[in-house]
Amino acid sequence: MSNPVIWHNPRCSKSRETLKLLEDKGYTPEVRLYLQNPPDAEELERAAAELGVGPLAMIRRKEEPAKALSEHTPQDMLFAAMAADPIIIERPIVFFNGKAAIGRPPENVLSILD
Repeated sequence: MSNPVIWHNPRCSKSRETLKLLEDKGYTPEVRLYLQNPPDAEELERAAAELGVGPLAMIRRKEEPAKALSEHTPQDMLFAAMAADPIIIERPIVFFNGKAAIGRPPENVLSILD
């Protein structure tokens, strides 16, 4: 069985719940602490493609650094903003077999596991 990758923030309850859900399903996920090891803009573009969303859907708009971003912000600037300040990346994001899901709620990731 291949294992999923989770962009994880251990301080986030949804991220912890999603990690536990993956483990309860028998997976040993590769955990990437994305705040300490942030993805670059290219990785974020691939993540958006695997999620099937635009970059704005990957951004936590309530975080202070994201408040100036909008649907009028060019996509390359949105990816650059997430790379520069990863606290604004929606969390957690789980990747598995070329697909991805945001674990809010954690059960969202079940759709990519089976």
